[in-house]
Amino acid sequence: MLNLNFHPAGRHFLQIPGPSPVPDRLLRAMSYPTIDHRGPEFGALGRLVLAGIKRIFKTQHPVVIYPASGTGAWEAALSNTLSPGDQVLMYETGHFATLWNKMALRLGLKPEFLRYPGADPHLPEAPGWRHGVQASLIEERLRRDARHAIKAVCVVHNETSTGVTSDIAAVRRAIDAAGHPALLLVDTISGLASADYRHDEWGVDVTVSGSQKGLMLPPGISFNAVSPKAIAASRTATLPKSFWAWDEIIDMNQTGYWPYTPNTNLLYALAESIEMIEAEGLEQVFARHQRLAAACRAAVQAWGLEIQCADPAVYSPVLTGVLLPQGVDADKVRQVVYQSFNMSLGAGLGKVKGRMFRIGHLGECNDLALVAALGGCEMGLKLAGVRVRESGTLAALEYLGSTATRQDRAS
Repeated sequence: MLNLNFHPAGRHFLQIPGPSPVPDRLLRAMSYPTIDHRGPEFGALGRLVLAGIKRIFKTQHPVVIYPASGTGAWEAALSNTLSPGDQVLMYETGHFATLWNKMALRLGLKPEFLRYPGADPHLPEAPGWRHGVQASLIEERLRRDARHAIKAVCVVHNETSTGVTSDIAAVRRAIDAAGHPALLLVDTISGLASADYRHDEWGVDVTVSGSQKGLMLPPGISFNAVSPKAIAASRTATLPKSFWAWDEIIDMNQTGYWPYTPNTNLLYALAESIEMIEAEGLEQVFARHQRLAAACRAAVQAWGLEIQCADPAVYSPVLTGVLLPQGVDADKVRQVVYQSFNMSLGAGLGKVKGRMFRIGHLGECNDLALVAALGGCEMGLKLAGVRVRESGTLAALEYLGSTATRQDRAS
C-alpha cells in the first residue's frame, strides 16, 4: 500500500539505472498542448525526431519508434526478422538477457543460451553475471553450425542488472570470422546515449533501445534501429506481427507520420532530449558517463566492497553494481537508504536478488548528484551495520576534483 505519510524534505534522489531523472526541460516539453497527429505541425515534429534519433544510434538507416516499453521493442526485433521454430543463439550476461531468452521461447523460437564457462567463488549461482559476452564462444558455436540453422545472434550491450558492457564490435567480428549469415540483434536499452554505440559501424542488424535511460525521458518510447539486411529478412519472416510490423511504419515515417496514434507529448520531449545531447556533444556525453562511473567505482573500492562486474575491461559507464558480503541482505540496505535519506537504489534482480544493489549514474547526472548519492549509500551502509573500510565519498571527491575541467562562462 502507498505510504501517504511519507513526506521527507527535499527532492527524491532517483539513483536507479533507469528510469533516470527527467530534466525540467523535458517535463516542460511534455506539457505542451497535444496536437493533431495527422496535422502539418506533427509531420514536422515526426521528421525532426526521426532524423535526430538516427544520429544518436549512429546510423543512416531507419529507426522505428514505438509507443511502448523496451520489452515491446524486444518483441518487435524478433517478430520482424524470424519465423516459428527458428534457432536463435543468445548469451546470458544477466537478468535482461535471461528475459529476452524467455520471450524467444514464448514466441515459438528455439533459443540456445550460451553461458560464461568459468566459476566464481563470490557468486557461484551466477558466474556469468559478472562478465561480458565472450565473442569466441559465439564464433565457436557458429562454426559448428554448418547448415546455418541459427538465424540470429542476440546479445545485450549494457546489462542493466549487473553493470557489464559487452564488446559488440567483437561479436560482429566473431560472426564474420565464422562466415555465418546470422543476423545480429542487440539490446542497448540502457546503453544508448550513455555508452558509446555505433549501429552501422559495428554491423548490427537490429538495435533495441528505450526512452527512460540515457535519453532521460519517462518510459513509453522504444526503438528498433534496422539494417537493410534486417529489412530484407522481415519480408520473409512469418512470426505473427501487426502492431510491431516495420513495413507500414517505415513507409509512413517518410512523411513524419505513423500508421497508429503515436505518443505525441513524449515525442516533444524526445526532440528536446536529442537537442540537449547534441548541444553537449555525444562524445562528451560518453566521456562524462565514463568519468562518473570511475568515481563511483573508486567509492566502492574504498568501502572495501566488490564491484559486481569482475572484468575492468567491461565496466559499465551507466551503473555500478555493488556486491555485498555473504549474509548481508542488500534489499535491507536499500530500504535503510530509502527510509533514511529519500534515495532509491536499484535492486539485485533474478539470480543476484538480495546479493547486490545498483547505483545509477546516467542521463542528467553530474558530479554533485553523484557525490550526494554516494554519501547516502555510505551512511546507509553504516546504519545497516555493513563495515566499510574507509570513506568512499571522500575517494570519489578526490577523483572528481582531480579530473574536473573548468567550465568557462561568458561574462
